[in-house]
Amino acid sequence: MDQWEQFEIWQQKDSQWEMLAFFQDFDVASAVARTRSSGMRLIHAFYQDGAIVDQQVLAELGATRSRLLK
Repeated sequence: MDQWEQFEIWQQKDSQWEMLAFFQDFDVASAVARTRSSGMRLIHAFYQDGAIVDQQVLAELGATRSRLLK
């Protein structure tokens, strides 16, 4: 059984989210995430046998006011 975890940076493009990068080290992922200014999520993801089994949103930047009110 193959298991791993990684830190992912996702960017919002229109109404879709796409992964920009992933890192094994939190400090590197966090430093890269801080360079983004809007529409970004830093996610701690857990995988097993090539499929995601759990994820936690650690930070989200750039949510618009209209999105927050919904």
